[in-house]
Amino acid sequence: MTRTFRGLAFTLILLSMVPSACSTPQETVPDSTEQAVQTLIGGPTPLPTRGLFPPGEIFVYPAQSGDTLEGVAAHFNTSVGEIRAANPDLPSAVTTLPPGYPLQVPAYYSPLSGSPFHILPDSEVVYGPGAIDFDLQQFVKETPGYLSGMESFAYKKQRKAWEVVQVIAENYSLNPRLLLTLLEYRTGALTNPDPDPLDLTYPMGVQDIRYRGLFWQLVWAAERLNEGYYEWRSGDLDEIQLMGGLVERPDSWLNAGTAALHRLFAEMFTGEAYDLAVSPQGFYQTYLELWGDPFQREVTLIPSSLQQPELGLPFLPNRIWDFSGGPHFSWGSSPAIGALDFAPPSSESGCVESNEWFAAPADGVIARSGEAIVVLDLDGDGDERTGWVVFFFHVASEGRIAAGTRVVRGDPLGHPSCEGGRATGTHIHIARKYNGEWLPATGPLGFVLDGWVAAYNGELYQGTLTKGSKVVPACTCSRPENQIIYTLP
Repeated sequence: MTRTFRGLAFTLILLSMVPSACSTPQETVPDSTEQAVQTLIGGPTPLPTRGLFPPGEIFVYPAQSGDTLEGVAAHFNTSVGEIRAANPDLPSAVTTLPPGYPLQVPAYYSPLSGSPFHILPDSEVVYGPGAIDFDLQQFVKETPGYLSGMESFAYKKQRKAWEVVQVIAENYSLNPRLLLTLLEYRTGALTNPDPDPLDLTYPMGVQDIRYRGLFWQLVWAAERLNEGYYEWRSGDLDEIQLMGGLVERPDSWLNAGTAALHRLFAEMFTGEAYDLAVSPQGFYQTYLELWGDPFQREVTLIPSSLQQPELGLPFLPNRIWDFSGGPHFSWGSSPAIGALDFAPPSSESGCVESNEWFAAPADGVIARSGEAIVVLDLDGDGDERTGWVVFFFHVASEGRIAAGTRVVRGDPLGHPSCEGGRATGTHIHIARKYNGEWLPATGPLGFVLDGWVAAYNGELYQGTLTKGSKVVPACTCSRPENQIIYTLP
């Protein structure tokens, strides 16, 4: 299959022919003293200029919130080893880079064909601290558009439109302002009181019978947003397939939130409509009119050198559970690949009622409980949008702990089940978030439970847990090889 790339047709061969006239590092994006050559209408953030560098030439990349060496290396087509060699002052065990850190990066990046414009900061994409103090219900109620009077069936019950937006925001961990802006950009949901009947069926503009209604339209968008966001974080999003057979290489300097929007818009628009959507005059302009400058709201989501707090296993001591699922999607069917599964001991297979308790892996407070979900907030403020949280899914209704309950490590939280979604057997699904951002189960911030370290082999639900010399493979079966006994010292 022939792929056509958009934009400037520079190649690495051309870059290799540029004379190396400079012996000192060069900055290729404007900083506070060097602004871009033009300011575009509707956007306070100017488009940066790009310089040409021969392969291996060092330039300065100001690290962004959530950047890791692995992610930056992938974006710029280089290696962690080369970046480390150019930055000998970096700690050997660095996890996340300090935002703004002037990272010296060898110039091997691919031709830039996508827009370099940053549409939204990450904190306006993620359901984190940036979403605090936003009254979703009141806002939707006061808008004149059709959304205020709309209802949709979602998660086994009829809900008002604002409730549908809320449950998608919580479960996918996406900022509700982002979801509302998308609905407005596509069909005028907040301002148009007399929509086309087709807009009521497909309010996100995705005319696919499989995604009829507000709930499924938002699910469709949320899956693609999270895929773009977390694949950019991990460095796996090196190309975006556009409609019409074109391929875009995202600008290496994008932030994760903007990459998420590029990924979404690639399946919404073709040609000029796509170019407009990712420009300062497109989706950004709609956001600006609704909420003001998004970068005035920006909150740093991931600080420098983030470390996971100590976590125990999610079941009671002196019990044997199966490691039934290696790294897989934290929620839905899109990255982050951040969840693990554990199944209780049982004499029967399949979805059977269990009297076993899953337990708190750390002290905290229950921030949310309901609809097969329990969210344990470790910083104790009761808000899942801030700090470390542990997310549990497939929680049985019977015996489920109430929201607001304070717990200590080892306290029972509920029973594993098949409730809430598709499952082949009774188990508990566990994932982590920090400031609303899902965290991958492996990598610099890998999942560690009572010293058991998760590993991923590239296949969903596969992988291992390792503690010292012990290696336990994931398996939906129940046999000694995939069993873990939780023993306290």
